[in-house]
Amino acid sequence: MQLLSKTILASTTLALVALQTMNAQDKSVKMTNPLLQRSTLQYQAPTFNLIKDEHYKPAFEYGLKVHDTEIDAIANNTSKPTFQNTVLALEISGVDLGRAQGIFYNLTGANTNPTLQAIEEEYAPIFSAHTDKIYLNSKIYNRIKALDLATLKGEDKRLTEYYLQQFELAGANLSDADKVKMKAINSELATLSTLYNSKLLNARKNGAVLFANEKDLEGLSAGDIAAAKDKAKEAGKEGYLIGLLNTTQQPLLPSLSNRATRERLFKSSWNRAENNDDGDTRETLEKMAKLRLKKANLMGKKSFAEWRLQDQMAQKPEAAMNLLAQIATPAVAAAKLEAAEIQKLIDAQKGGFKLEPWDWNFYAEQVRKAKYDLDENEIKPYFEVNTVLEKGVFFAAKQMYGITFKPRTDLPVYNDDVKVFEVFDNNGKSLAIYYLDFYTRDNKSGGAWMNNFVNQSNYLKQNPVIVNVYNFAKPVGDNPSLISFDDVTTMFHEFGHTLHGLFASQEYVTLSGTNVPRDYVEFPSQINEHAALDPTVLKNYAVHYKTKEVIPQALIEKIKNAETFNKGYDVTELLAAATLDMAWHSVENEADFKPTLEFEKAALQKYGLLVNEVPTRYHSPYFAHIWGGGYSSGYYAYTWSKTLDYNVYDWMQANGGMTRENCDRFRKLILSVGNSVDLNKAFTDLIGHQMKIGPYLKNAGLTGKK
Repeated sequence: MQLLSKTILASTTLALVALQTMNAQDKSVKMTNPLLQRSTLQYQAPTFNLIKDEHYKPAFEYGLKVHDTEIDAIANNTSKPTFQNTVLALEISGVDLGRAQGIFYNLTGANTNPTLQAIEEEYAPIFSAHTDKIYLNSKIYNRIKALDLATLKGEDKRLTEYYLQQFELAGANLSDADKVKMKAINSELATLSTLYNSKLLNARKNGAVLFANEKDLEGLSAGDIAAAKDKAKEAGKEGYLIGLLNTTQQPLLPSLSNRATRERLFKSSWNRAENNDDGDTRETLEKMAKLRLKKANLMGKKSFAEWRLQDQMAQKPEAAMNLLAQIATPAVAAAKLEAAEIQKLIDAQKGGFKLEPWDWNFYAEQVRKAKYDLDENEIKPYFEVNTVLEKGVFFAAKQMYGITFKPRTDLPVYNDDVKVFEVFDNNGKSLAIYYLDFYTRDNKSGGAWMNNFVNQSNYLKQNPVIVNVYNFAKPVGDNPSLISFDDVTTMFHEFGHTLHGLFASQEYVTLSGTNVPRDYVEFPSQINEHAALDPTVLKNYAVHYKTKEVIPQALIEKIKNAETFNKGYDVTELLAAATLDMAWHSVENEADFKPTLEFEKAALQKYGLLVNEVPTRYHSPYFAHIWGGGYSSGYYAYTWSKTLDYNVYDWMQANGGMTRENCDRFRKLILSVGNSVDLNKAFTDLIGHQMKIGPYLKNAGLTGKK
């Protein structure tokens, strides 16, 4: 009880200090701005029906002012440093600002507009400076450093260690002169990152390809053609418009039988961020790469990657690159065998041309059909997007963990396409609110992701409010939204992140749920991918949208047999992107940077990953993960996490599969602990040994590939 009373006192003191600084105008903003109110909806679900674009700037200004006051109170506290008056006080500060930012950045990714883009650009350097004001504050750093870790336990100790490391990574122990330099670098990087995202959104929109005739789209389904025609109308154009997703290869390429159409679509994707004024990102990213090196040097590190990986599972760039290199050799060998097989098919059909990147998926689909009698167009009708969600993803979650979902039509949404569900735990207790945003829009960033509107915290008595965002084609008229099995896997993957957030059970937001290292966070979501092919789950959701017949067992066997098909290509394009990221951020001398395209080619060539037929999953100019997101020096995380995943999947298979017992153990040791424990220990406690590379090579079908 004594700890609780001190904790409450810390929170109350901060609130009183902030209250005393308010003038009449501040109080008016606080009382009338929905972003500054703790939502009265269940679990503080955002009041999207009340929030307007004009609310963001006043909320940010108010939130920054209050947070500054709270930070000053912590830094200038004359009392002896304690966990409560320093670490906890820091943890619970900035509530209003955090709420406004959380909603804002979710919408700038999923439902932006010119007003929000302008605000984002304006506040990027302001928020960067605000963060620096906290993490470069020597007074707070010294107060944390003065705490005796031996007197702390559990999450209190973990949180203290976390903040200590973050202050040191930020440069709290730099000289005053170097702190000024660091603030300037961070401010410029924030501005450039926002500019990059804005340019890339333009590039993606401008890169959409307009075809005049329906015959150009031969091979596409009636639904895809109707969607392309509808998209052209929306853009005020005649013809058929195919938009771009964020990856290099585009989802319609396997179906397009017109080679000229394929080439045009591929090249538009590849060149999207190079050939127009408002969407050319190269100058921006080159500036960012150089600034990141300067930042690392200021911190006494040789490269940005060396600085960035200190709080990750890999810890050092060498460890990450070693893993990538071990997998790259057999992956490239497999990709070359696959290329030879495809070229053989092209020659047999008297094609008269050499295999190019825009041909790969079209002919690989034919090879797959020939080898496994599996046609993507044959299986797509079994994967209607809503059926996959409710009878697949939700059904699997109930089988594995006992959780259930109830539609909620009473909660406001930020776009009419968004659905809302309430999530109930295996004991029937309400657990969370879950938002789902399925369909692609021109004002939505590419890809798929999970995020929190509200983070779980036992201390704050907060349940999670989570959103999953996708970019599936919206159905037109009576046409269903049919997705590929790769898209099905993506849905299970992103929901794996949601499970990580749903099952969080931490005291503090900073340690809660998916707030874990980059090279660990993908591992729990990748485990959930395996549920997509679980026999019980698959037969429940793979239902033909017309006949309502369950997918035949023979077709299931074909899908399973084809699981490692094209893996050489898939793994090589992923490793090429990861290696490219690490190459950009491992440069130690600024003179070694070259123009974007030249640098990329040299880097891929150096590591044996410049394979003409297998382009990198993300070309440097549109590699949003590393220039506009948080994955700089971290794209290797997908491979590191996948290796963890395959180790755990093998353990599950050896112990009966994805049973309720195994999944409950996974929930207890992995999903529910967030970052509150030693994650290496949590992993080894689960399966009994450290990560090995063998399970990756075996499960990806890369063993024996020379």
